[in-house]
Amino acid sequence: MIVAEDLGKKYPTRSGPPHWVLRDVNFTIPAKLSVGIIGRNGAGKSTLLRMIGGNEKPSTGSLQRLSRVSWPVGFGGGLLSSLTGRQNAKFLCRIQGRESDSEQILGKMQEFADIGSAFDEPVSSYSTGMKARLQFAMSLGFEFDVYISDEVTSVGDAAFQKKALAHFKSLVGKAGLIMVSHSESTLKDFCEAGIWLNEGKAHWYDNIDDAIAAYKAT
Repeated sequence: MIVAEDLGKKYPTRSGPPHWVLRDVNFTIPAKLSVGIIGRNGAGKSTLLRMIGGNEKPSTGSLQRLSRVSWPVGFGGGLLSSLTGRQNAKFLCRIQGRESDSEQILGKMQEFADIGSAFDEPVSSYSTGMKARLQFAMSLGFEFDVYISDEVTSVGDAAFQKKALAHFKSLVGKAGLIMVSHSESTLKDFCEAGIWLNEGKAHWYDNIDDAIAAYKAT
């Protein structure tokens, strides 16, 4: 379960008062529920997702994560370019306290990334697509109660996108999923409920179709 109470996020501006992206946001996301976050560009979708994932702190209010929540799947940071893909993955296992079964986890990551021998080459030699594959695989190497995703189903080529989508579908009903996507069809495929962000406020809908309808009506 994830609970937001009077949640707010502001950023300083060069002159004048701070800019409030989100203000007085309240919602409760039950366990194993798939939720789509909807809103126009700049509405605060990625900001909210980062706060849920613990990458940013709220300016006001509180956000309680009463379950194991992933970092944003495929998050672009954290790779050390001087290390190989395997070494980066081992380092992550150590951080997560999973050294005892690291070899099993590494095998899972290597198989999902599907970058062949490059897994044992320095990340500095990777293409952008290879880095994205590795980051996605590393994010899914551990089991969480809730996975958060910010447009990651558009990562990589068509074959990898299909693989990513299939994996997310396998999570439905087993774990919670909180997703940001500009694709209406993707949201309908994966999400049951929806949060529509508009003018700094969050509007909860038990049905994703109703959330999409409210967004399209503005």
